[in-house]
Amino acid sequence: MTDPVGKLPSELDQLPDRDPEETAEWAASLDAVTKAAGPHRAAYLMRRSLQHAEGAGLALPKLLETDYVNSIPTAAEPAFDGDLEMESRITAWNRWNAAAMVTRGARAGVGGHIATFASAAWLYETGFNHFFRGKEGDGSGDQLYIQGHASPGIYARAFLDGRLSERQLDNFRQETGGDGLPSYPHPRRLPWLWEFPTVSMGLGPLSAIYQARFNRYLANRGIKDTSGSHVWAFLGDGEMDEPEATAALALAAREQLDNLTFVINCNLQRLDGPVRANFRVVQELEGAFRGAGWNVVKTLWGNAWDELFQLDTTGALIRRLREVPDAQFQTYATRDVPYIREHFFGTEPALAELAKLLTDAKIAECFYTSRGGHEARKVYAAYRAALAHKGAPTVILAQTVKGYTLGKGFESKNANHQMKKLSVDEFKDMRELLGLPIPDSAFADGLVPYGHPGADSPEVRYLQERRAELGGPAPARRTHMVSLPQPEERAFKALYKGSGKQEMATTMAFVRLVKDLMRDKETGRRWVPIVPDEARTFGMESLFPSAGIYSPLGQTYDPVDRDQLMYYKEAKDGQILNEGITEAGAMADFIAASTSYATHGETMIPFYIFYSMFGWQRTGDQMWQLADQLGKGFIVGATAGRTTLTGEGLQHADGHSHLIASTNPASLNYDPAFAYEIAVIVKDGLRRMFGPAPEDVFYYLTVYNEPKAQPAMPEGVEEGILKGLYRFKEGTPVTADAPRLQLLASGTAIHWALRAQELLAADWGVTADVWSATSWGELRRDALASDEALLRGEQQVPYVTQALSGAPGPVLAVSDWMRQVPDQISQWVEQDWSSLGTDGFGLSDTRDAARRHFGVDAESITVAALAQLARRGEVTASAVKEARERYGL
Repeated sequence: MTDPVGKLPSELDQLPDRDPEETAEWAASLDAVTKAAGPHRAAYLMRRSLQHAEGAGLALPKLLETDYVNSIPTAAEPAFDGDLEMESRITAWNRWNAAAMVTRGARAGVGGHIATFASAAWLYETGFNHFFRGKEGDGSGDQLYIQGHASPGIYARAFLDGRLSERQLDNFRQETGGDGLPSYPHPRRLPWLWEFPTVSMGLGPLSAIYQARFNRYLANRGIKDTSGSHVWAFLGDGEMDEPEATAALALAAREQLDNLTFVINCNLQRLDGPVRANFRVVQELEGAFRGAGWNVVKTLWGNAWDELFQLDTTGALIRRLREVPDAQFQTYATRDVPYIREHFFGTEPALAELAKLLTDAKIAECFYTSRGGHEARKVYAAYRAALAHKGAPTVILAQTVKGYTLGKGFESKNANHQMKKLSVDEFKDMRELLGLPIPDSAFADGLVPYGHPGADSPEVRYLQERRAELGGPAPARRTHMVSLPQPEERAFKALYKGSGKQEMATTMAFVRLVKDLMRDKETGRRWVPIVPDEARTFGMESLFPSAGIYSPLGQTYDPVDRDQLMYYKEAKDGQILNEGITEAGAMADFIAASTSYATHGETMIPFYIFYSMFGWQRTGDQMWQLADQLGKGFIVGATAGRTTLTGEGLQHADGHSHLIASTNPASLNYDPAFAYEIAVIVKDGLRRMFGPAPEDVFYYLTVYNEPKAQPAMPEGVEEGILKGLYRFKEGTPVTADAPRLQLLASGTAIHWALRAQELLAADWGVTADVWSATSWGELRRDALASDEALLRGEQQVPYVTQALSGAPGPVLAVSDWMRQVPDQISQWVEQDWSSLGTDGFGLSDTRDAARRHFGVDAESITVAALAQLARRGEVTASAVKEARERYGL
């Protein structure tokens, strides 16, 4: 709606105007400027007034978008702390070797990316020479999230400083021989160099934010002083389209993470073409980051543009830069000067007059090469400004040309992301442009050579001296794994003895165990509980008062439940990371905590608990990131299974996470049925991950919200629990020649199997042994290892085959998961195999009704068992028909 005069209502209309006459004078002044000097001058005055007000501390909304110019004028740039000529030569060698490595690799057809590093070379080189702190100095050094497609340039620099050989460069993307280089930053493949896997785009920025936050968490909890660590994340402008890339911007600003800097390489191109073909991605990103509360530094233009801005007395140039879309600017970098004169400067008289003052060479320099991201002084000034800013994270928007220095065949071409090599002639042109002393004779065999000035050259000495001053080589990963003592046995014994007549869900059993472990005097403070705003759902509210919920501000309010025993307590040194409704954020927390042993030399024990449906399905890519980063800890899928969570329905009914988890080689997946199984698994997990010989694995446990009486642990079952299978309850033969079979069940399904055991014996004279299958995945892993041993000529029998060897009758497996989950082991079972599961979509109903629907309840198991025996001729077909009728199936 509008008011009677057609003016749109404003929030200001609701505020009292104590001096309407003064207000009218301000409005009249603005109208007069607009009439006399034009709307652009009026808008300029308004923006300057807002900037002045902000600088004076007036509480006004921040200006979300500034002009398309550098945030730091040339006159305000700090003195450059280095030898610019020397750094230019180093950068030239790195550019050459990055392109040579990918081109040489093209012979084997392995591909590679050249254009990304070509655009970002100075963004990295300036950081390596002046800012990125290494791990050999005080503290943990800086954490560098390298843009994945820029990896050839990082390898080239490692080659220059002697950390990589020509042989290794020639094995780029060829790893099977043991001396190769992975395509992208992969700590699992090259653990001495890479610290963070980043090429799954969007996860790098998300992880960087939570890493910076976890650094503060460690400091606030008094575990390690991380004040000397800064997190640098190098990102592509196209990458920022990924939802994960901007998902946590508000968190970073809210928690004032001024230990974090994003460097976005704005070459205006993504994989197939322009990022914002008809718009301006730099301006869009500026608005998004400023709106979220970040400090924004724009580094767009090189020094060649200074003359143009000085000649722009009317503001016409700045207006034109503000309106030209990305795709058109990309075109300017590839067209001749007359085209630029016509299509850029020819749009209004003031610009045309300005262009008359410019030589063709000046226009060519500005539009072809002069970008802020290509000039060390500009980048240096931006980095200094980022480190100087306090109270908020900083994003640097650095404009570059994709494929810069690679020649006209590469620069700004839509296809340059897919272009994997340069010709010899193109390399020779590049050599002349970079001024490298590489003779024509080096190309004699038609193969582009690597270039190196010599191990004792001024360039290498300079590079190594700068790195020594900054704390050693970078990037670098250092493992400082400190083994943790095993917790006291008391916490585990509480679950070993069972719950008696009291019913307890396995979710609650796990939380109770961890709560006790967090009290351990040696390792208790090392636990990092992580939950995405469902702590009460999982019975974790009892941890609130004792452990506290982490908040860098502490608790600035009086909680509504302060008078209750389990009140909502936030604390600066709080132990729990309660992340709000963000599984992706919680998973990023877990990755930071689980790799703290390497990043900071502080071993932490994270456990992340979540609705199982919203774990692997929603954040499965991050689970691979976790494995790649060699993380350790416990991931817990709570309220697990397709039929256990009553009433929630399809979107909450998880019957497949174990199938997804089984694809990850680093994940040890368990589906425990009883509390004592959880205790055995967690105890052994602490040993395997954090003991004297730590393994690079993590655990996935599924726990259920169905209360059941928890039995005491039988004797001698620990090995079977850990390996994945043991006989829980042997059937008592009804008669000496009674038919017999084996029921294998995991998780909550064991209760249906135990009831089926009773029905089979009482109603049909059939004896069934019930086995607890704690891990279908570990049984399969062991069996695959046995198969591999056979290929080496070693005789090895899978554990599942051994465990079931000689067990009479067929095998029937059942779980609250898809049949494919238990079917993983069927080929190594010598008995006749059959399975039941919850294939299909979930639904809302009672547990009993849902289980009947999927055919996994006790009665369905009974009928399926009889049918299996009937096929073997051990019971009559009429018995199967009778059973179906008796149980109403």
